[in-house]
Amino acid sequence: MTTETLPAPDADHAPTTDRYDAIVIGAGPAGLYELYLLRQKGLDVRVIEAGSGVGGTWYWNRYPGCRLHSESVTYQYFFSEEMLAHWDWSEVFAGQPELERYFDKVADIYDLRRDIEFETRVVSMTFDEDTDDWTLVTDTGKTFTAHVVVSATGMLSAPIYPDVPGRESFRGEAYHTARWPKDEVSFANKKVVVVGTGSSGVQIIPQIAATADHLTVLMRTPNWVIPLNNRAIEQDELTDLRTRWPELHEKLKNTTGGFLHDVDPTPTTSYSPEELLERYEKAWAGTGFTKWFGMPVDVLTDEKANRHFAEFIAEKVRRRLADPKIADLLIPQHLYGVKPVECESGNYYEVYNQDNVELVPVAQDPIQEITPTGIRTGSREIDADVIVFATGFEAFVGALNRIEITGVGGRTLRKNWADGPETYLGVQVAGFPNLFMIGGPHGKGGHGNSPRCAEGPLEWIADLTEKITTESIKRVEPDPRAQAEWTKHVYETGNASFVAKGKSYLFGDNVPGRKRAYVAYIGSLPEFVSRLRTVAANDYEGFVITR
Repeated sequence: MTTETLPAPDADHAPTTDRYDAIVIGAGPAGLYELYLLRQKGLDVRVIEAGSGVGGTWYWNRYPGCRLHSESVTYQYFFSEEMLAHWDWSEVFAGQPELERYFDKVADIYDLRRDIEFETRVVSMTFDEDTDDWTLVTDTGKTFTAHVVVSATGMLSAPIYPDVPGRESFRGEAYHTARWPKDEVSFANKKVVVVGTGSSGVQIIPQIAATADHLTVLMRTPNWVIPLNNRAIEQDELTDLRTRWPELHEKLKNTTGGFLHDVDPTPTTSYSPEELLERYEKAWAGTGFTKWFGMPVDVLTDEKANRHFAEFIAEKVRRRLADPKIADLLIPQHLYGVKPVECESGNYYEVYNQDNVELVPVAQDPIQEITPTGIRTGSREIDADVIVFATGFEAFVGALNRIEITGVGGRTLRKNWADGPETYLGVQVAGFPNLFMIGGPHGKGGHGNSPRCAEGPLEWIADLTEKITTESIKRVEPDPRAQAEWTKHVYETGNASFVAKGKSYLFGDNVPGRKRAYVAYIGSLPEFVSRLRTVAANDYEGFVITR
C-alpha cells in the first residue's frame, strides 16, 4: 500500500503566527472533548482541523453503509447532561449521518467552533529549545505557537492505497472510503471495482451491488464477519436508559475494552456440547461484539476453543452462499479474532450470490497496475467506471508520521519510530517535551470502544496541561528509562497475546516495508486508566518535569 502525502504550505497565504497555551490537532470525538476540558480549566486553546466540519472519523468516512460497531449509547459523551437528556439515538448502531449530526450538535451547544481552525492541516511541528514552545506550520501558511500540543489525530485516519503504479492515470471516478465526497456518488449502470474487504469494504459492497451494472470485488485476505443485528431503538428504551446513564457509564469504564460486552470468565469446557451450541446461538443473535468480546474466555485464548467457534461461524457463512467455491474463498484460515473482526448489516454474503457481482482473490492473482480504464492483475484486465479503495489505514502512527515533527536536538518522530514506536504510557515520547498523544501508538484504543478508551487519558492530559500552564513548568517529557520499560511491556504482552498469531494493522502488517511492530496495547481499560492515575498521584512518576 502507498500512503497519502501532505500538501506543502500554501504560498498564496502570508505567514502569521498565533500563540496559545495549548493546541489540539484534530476535531474528532477526542479533540472536541479535550477542547471542552481545556476551556473549562480556563486555558487559551485552539484546535486545528483539516476538514471543514467536526466529527473526525464521522466527518471523513461518509461512504454508503458506514456505521458504528459499538452500540450508539456507549459511544456518546457522558460529560454533556444536555445531550444525554435530549439526544435520541434512532438505531442501536448509528450510521455516519446521525453520528455527524451528533457531533455537530455537541459543537453547537458548547460553542466549540469558535476555537477551531477548519480546513487547515498541520504540515510540520518544531520544538524550540530556547522558549520550550512548539511551532506548528500549516498548509495555509499560517503558523501557530503553543507551550503544549495535544495530538488527537485518530487511530484510523491516515489512508493507504495499493502499492502499484498508475493510480493517477485512471480516467474514471476513484474514491477512498476514508475520503468520501459530500456529494452523492451514483453507481447505477456503472462497472465498479472495490479493492478491499475489510471493515469499510464489508459495509459498502452491499450498497454498491444494489445498483451497479457490475461489481468486481478484489479481496486479498478474507476476514471473519459477524452480524451486527442492528435495529431501531424504541422510545421506551431511551426513557429507561435516561434513568441509568451514571450506571451505564460506570459499567463501560470497567469493562476490558469499554464495550457493553465483556469477556465471559466461564470457559467453553464448562459446557456440554448441547449447552455450548446454545451459548453460541445466543451470542450470534445478540448485538455487535457479543460474539467477539462477550464470548467465553478461552475462545480468544485457546486455539482449540477458538477453532471450534470459528467452525460454527463458517457453517453460518456456507449456508448463505450458493457456490461452495465462493464460500471457501470467503472463509478465513486464520484464527477468529486475531485480526479485528468485521460487522455486517445483514446481507454481505448474499451479495456474492448475485449475477452482477464477481469475487477476485488477488492474493493468488495480484494487482499489477491501475490503468486508464481499470485495473490489471497478473492474468486479466478489469474494466471500471468507478474504483473504490477500501484499503484501510496506516494505523496509530500514520497521522503522526505524516507531520514532520522535530523535537530536542533536531530528532524527528518519524525517524525515532522507524523500527517501531516507543512511548511512555502511550501519551508521550522522550525527546518531544510538552507533546501529548491520544489515539497514537500504545494507548488503549486499539482494542476497545474509542471514546471510552480516550475519556480517561484525555482528562489526565487536561489535568497535566493545566498544571504545566498554571505552575509555569518549562518541560514535561518521559524519562527514557521509564519509556523503555513501558515499551518493553507493551511489546512483550502484545507479542505474547492471541492477536500476534495473525497479520493485521495492529502490527503494521498492511504497510509494505514496515518492520513488524505492535502499535496498540492489549491491557484492560480500567487497568490502563488506573496506571495513569497512579503515575499522577506519585508526582508524575516516570516523567521528567523541568520547572
